[in-house]
Amino acid sequence: MTAPPTLSLTVFVEGIGLVGPGLTSWIDGSDKLAGHAPYDSIPTVLPAPLSLPAAERRRAGAVIKVSLAVGQEAVNAAGLQASSLPSVFTSSGGDGVNCHDICSALASSDRLISPTRFHNSVHNAASGYWSISTGATPTSSVLCAHDGSFSAGLLEAITQAVVDNTPVLLVAYDTHYPEPLHSKRPIPDTLGVALVLSPQRSERSLARITLSGVDGLTSMAATTMGDAALEFLRQTIPAARALPLLELIARQQSATVALNYLDDLQLAVDVAPP
Repeated sequence: MTAPPTLSLTVFVEGIGLVGPGLTSWIDGSDKLAGHAPYDSIPTVLPAPLSLPAAERRRAGAVIKVSLAVGQEAVNAAGLQASSLPSVFTSSGGDGVNCHDICSALASSDRLISPTRFHNSVHNAASGYWSISTGATPTSSVLCAHDGSFSAGLLEAITQAVVDNTPVLLVAYDTHYPEPLHSKRPIPDTLGVALVLSPQRSERSLARITLSGVDGLTSMAATTMGDAALEFLRQTIPAARALPLLELIARQQSATVALNYLDDLQLAVDVAPP
């Protein structure tokens, strides 16, 4: 038998968005990830989604606020039009607070669910609000792969960018669950990260990332963070599995990171300055 052909997919990171505990933006977060400023884990502060019409803004929960914030930051940094970008949205569970409120309503005596709660309960809610906010009409993929959701989204976005020869926006996000769901799914806070990935290098490029091998998968252990507080974030919020990748970009270092994906296989990503 002949060996399968080696597949290598390379894209360039054109813009990054980041919001999470103690991380107010990519500019703020990159300083902390690079070790230029201390990291303190304080509760996530979510900006109001001012790009939405007033009616939609009133309905927006944490998932919408964080995904729009990081998506717009990444697109602005890339100098591109959000309306023209295909997108990939990925989350391990969507809106935890909304899920809690629906479960509470179903457990009450009247069992009536607010139309707004139902409207926001679908897994593609963030993608829909992004389209409303930016006027984006290209294709949008919405994924969920439990704790491997960031890697699943990254793999999808890189593949789309290379195959379709176009920049693609990746948005990954997770929010906390209130009790009693929190005891079963203990995500402590909200975090979102967005990457604009392009098949071509530009003057704005921040890094070059490559998936090597047949499928990009590796049995090597997942890469961890040296800072204990950042490692806690990586372990407890699925979207924060992106932190080792972001740290290399912030430090402008070349290395291979293994990002959590499947139970016994990680996604191997080669990172280098552009």
